[in-house]
Amino acid sequence: MVTKGENSTLETKKVRLQAQLFYSYNLLVKVGDGTNPEINGTVIVNIVNTNDNAPIFTMKQRTFTIPEEQAPGTIVANVTAQDADDFSNVGNLTFSINPTDYFTINPLMGIIQVAERIDRDAKPLRDNPLITVEVSVIDSPKGGQSTSMSITFNVTDINDNPPVCIPDTYRPQVEETAIINTRIITITCTDIDVDPPNNQFKFTNLSCNGCNQIFDLNPAFSGNIVLTGSLDLEQPNNPLEYTLTVVAEDITAPFYKDTAYVYVIVLPVNENPPVFNPTTYNFSVSELNGQWTLVGVVTATDKDIPFTGISYSIVAGGSTLGYSNIFWIDPNTGSIQLMTEPDYETTSKYVLTIEAVDNDPKDPKTANSVVTVNILEANNEKPMCTPNDYTLTIPTDLSPGTNIQKFQLTCTDRDSPPTAFRYTINSGNINNHFAFSPPEGSNITRLILAEPFHYSDGLDKQWNYKLLVFITDDNLLSKGIVETGTVTINVNVVIAGLTTVSTTTPELTNVNTVFDGEAVDPVTGKVYEFNTKSGARRWKDTQIVKDPQPIKMESSELVIPVLPSSINEGKGRIRTANGQKTNSNDVKAEQKRAEKKNEFGPDPKSLLENPAGQPTEGLSPLPTPKTKQEGEPKPILKKGDLSEV
Repeated sequence: MVTKGENSTLETKKVRLQAQLFYSYNLLVKVGDGTNPEINGTVIVNIVNTNDNAPIFTMKQRTFTIPEEQAPGTIVANVTAQDADDFSNVGNLTFSINPTDYFTINPLMGIIQVAERIDRDAKPLRDNPLITVEVSVIDSPKGGQSTSMSITFNVTDINDNPPVCIPDTYRPQVEETAIINTRIITITCTDIDVDPPNNQFKFTNLSCNGCNQIFDLNPAFSGNIVLTGSLDLEQPNNPLEYTLTVVAEDITAPFYKDTAYVYVIVLPVNENPPVFNPTTYNFSVSELNGQWTLVGVVTATDKDIPFTGISYSIVAGGSTLGYSNIFWIDPNTGSIQLMTEPDYETTSKYVLTIEAVDNDPKDPKTANSVVTVNILEANNEKPMCTPNDYTLTIPTDLSPGTNIQKFQLTCTDRDSPPTAFRYTINSGNINNHFAFSPPEGSNITRLILAEPFHYSDGLDKQWNYKLLVFITDDNLLSKGIVETGTVTINVNVVIAGLTTVSTTTPELTNVNTVFDGEAVDPVTGKVYEFNTKSGARRWKDTQIVKDPQPIKMESSELVIPVLPSSINEGKGRIRTANGQKTNSNDVKAEQKRAEKKNEFGPDPKSLLENPAGQPTEGLSPLPTPKTKQEGEPKPILKKGDLSEV
């Protein structure tokens, strides 16, 4: 540098002064005037630095690969920069980053660290694993120059998630008849890790206590559980439910796993029908047993397990007169009971068809058994005898041993043989005048006079006898139940040889009437029928004709005592033995003489009243007494003359 004059200026030439190279210059300055000696001096020039340069990044890497799930504070990058204005002092540079969702940067050091969780398996990184940030550096906090650049982070997947089985519990149902290789269930699990092999797993460790290896995974390591054995519930060791566990495990470390639970429910199949044992039954019950009497119990079994129960019903047999079925079976227990008393005489044996039905709701199966019920005969029927209410008239001098008016009882019993009858006069047999022959061992017996009458000496005073006859059907041979029937016989005793009465029966026209009783006419010996309500009567062999015609009956005679109570004053005509007529006054006179002599005992006023059940219309009435004439011999009655009466 050369200058002239008293004042000089120091200028730079060609070269730009940079404070970054030299902070100051020491200049040696010589001053001379050409004549005097030069003088030397030193000039120090200090270079003042100015911010004329922007910072620059000194790092070359712009992309970084980092794994997911780094802990907060983890350093993932280190950004470096320089500024020419202050090359030796980088501390004047300040760093920043944007956005700050996942990372932070140290403003002085340029170190980038993880700020929040970075999950590659969650959106948005699941769809795009790249994270791009803008890093800036400025050389002065206030109004300095700055520079920016982009940095990209590629987040990689790691095996940080286990397989998850949803649902984790299964309850498949399979019939007990399922065949081998039947698919039971397919287990479904997922692993949310993004990339293989982190999201890959396998099924293993299929276990089942007590399964006896009847389940397996097919194919191996798949979630398909198949049947490899029998589920038959009839096998004693096979349960109704199996509990299985299967594990889903990652194929890479750290081998996360999850467990699924499978409860296999075995559905019963109705494979077997009920079986009766024995297949047929024979029961016996007395006809004396009544309602709800236990007849017997039938039992059926079913091999199917579980046992669903058996219902019983009567599908055939058991009907009888008036009843659709006299038996009832308990549907739960098979107990057969009576609904009413059986009757051996009606039906001695019943053959029932019993049906057993298992209670399967889908496919019920049935079985039948034949049950024979024998009704045991018992003595429960009373003897029935005809006639059961009858009136007889006999003379006082009837000889002992005579069959009274040829009267006989004919008895039947539905449950006893003819030899089982025994005849007893229970009441009314005063002085034991009457008896039956034979007294037992036959279903036909005759009423006989066992003891003669003694009215004259006063031993007998009874003129009307009402015999109550018991007919027992055991003949004293049975120790069981006996039955007794009853018959009422009225016996009227009349004085022998006193008078005879002749009466003509009036004409009679038949009418249509219901006749519900019968008796024997004491005069003709014929059986007649009568209506117990109206008193209408007819001969038993008389038929009801369309146009009834009058019937004439012949007269008959009977020797009976003449009593005032039996005569209707002024009515009827009385005929004597020689055919002469008389009137009621003559009868009164005869009666007074008889009472005066006291020959006839007590006055039997009811003798001439119409006996119960005797015909009054169309049949021979009891003859009207005729008077005894002075000097007229008494009619002689031979033994047995009244047996026809």
